[in-house]
Amino acid sequence: MTPSSPKRHPKSGIRLPIWALGLIGAIVLIILVGSSIWLFRTVRAMTSAWEVTNPDFSAVEEPSNDPQTQTNSNTNTLATPSSNNSPISLAADTLQPWSGQERVTILLLGIDQRCEEDGPNHTDSMMLVTIDPVGLSAGILSLPRDMWVEIPGVGVDRINQANYFGEVYNYPGGGPGLAVETVESFLGVKIDYFAAVNFDAFVEVVDEIGGIDIVVPEAIDDPTYPDRCYGYDPFTIEAGDQHLDGQAALKYARTRATLGGDVDRAGRQQAVVLAVRDRVLSLNMLPALVTKAPAMWQTLQDNVRTDMSLEEAIQMALLVQEIPRSSINTSVIDYDYVYPETTPDGRQVLVPNRDNIRQLRNELFTPPVIPTPEIQNLPALMAAENARVAVYNGTPVFGLAGETETYLKSQNVNITEVGNADAATYRTTQIIDYGDHPNTQRFLIQLMGIPPLNVSSGSKPEGDYDLLIILGNDWQIPSQ
Repeated sequence: MTPSSPKRHPKSGIRLPIWALGLIGAIVLIILVGSSIWLFRTVRAMTSAWEVTNPDFSAVEEPSNDPQTQTNSNTNTLATPSSNNSPISLAADTLQPWSGQERVTILLLGIDQRCEEDGPNHTDSMMLVTIDPVGLSAGILSLPRDMWVEIPGVGVDRINQANYFGEVYNYPGGGPGLAVETVESFLGVKIDYFAAVNFDAFVEVVDEIGGIDIVVPEAIDDPTYPDRCYGYDPFTIEAGDQHLDGQAALKYARTRATLGGDVDRAGRQQAVVLAVRDRVLSLNMLPALVTKAPAMWQTLQDNVRTDMSLEEAIQMALLVQEIPRSSINTSVIDYDYVYPETTPDGRQVLVPNRDNIRQLRNELFTPPVIPTPEIQNLPALMAAENARVAVYNGTPVFGLAGETETYLKSQNVNITEVGNADAATYRTTQIIDYGDHPNTQRFLIQLMGIPPLNVSSGSKPEGDYDLLIILGNDWQIPSQ
């Protein structure tokens, strides 16, 4: 079955191959954290600026210029390869901090691509990095690769199959496009960007910053650590304080040779991400980065793939530098949130406990609580915005939108339109704000019990309204 087109995702990116594990998170945080104003000024003067290119990840097939052989790429792709490699000029406002108020979430993907493989690959790990520009906080959530989820347009399968099916079926945005859609559907989150790097980029960048410092909780002996061509490259490390170069950091984040397997590995990947951040933000790091910027940036340009533009990366970097380490929360979907099961065809999978995962998601991704005085004044603040609200039924329950309209009107919400959503399979209730109506958002969040993470922004609504509520199967009208 060929997967259907995504309902919404304006930045799903271009089809591409992607490399390994949560290590891509380290590269993204280097871009977002280590890249200071001084670094980027140096880069602008000495090297070509970022271009979203199709890096040669080992045996990856080069894109064809023949329209008959090209895949279906998303028409809203951020950028395309430049034919003349001309640099992108940076406007003066590029070096201003991130001005957006919305939470920004990045999906980090990695696949297990081996020597001489040129076909579609499976995702080896997934990690979400979410940044709250208002509360100056961030969260990192790792998802196990064997989790049993619904892949849109495909069916129930391991979550690591999403990238594979996206490539096989030429899904809009390729493997990352379907992976983004799968995670959005499963967690009920809005994902703004994806990012991917290969092993070479990670190793070189870690070496460029002088390695990283890690506290290893237990000794690891992995005689069957895999190399890139189905052989072995044994890895050992002792417990305690360790300073790792690029190759050692790569192995430390990839090995599974501990009792917790993939769950332990996810925790090590997050430790590596934060170690890179700490190294880059150390007091003596920025001057060194300035002198090494051309080589580092060239490495990133050749080996990193993302749908975040250079301007966005710079502005996000200036924001992330302001987030204290104590405000960065990390979590792994471990055995408190999944349980092992065997499918009828003999595959070992992890079945999610959706209630527990939903609670974890809300704890990790929900912005700070609104101050009490503002909560008490929300009805008046909402009324002052005079926002027009539409209610669409995203469930099979007949008449739910009409009953919800009656309830919301009794709470003085300005309902101007009622109808049916594009599908009757929404698991959770969503709010889309087509303007700037923060108080109406907050009022509806509290009134309807909607997780703040289920609120997103949009443009050009199809009807005569300012906000759209899409009712999900979690919504029940309170008894009055």
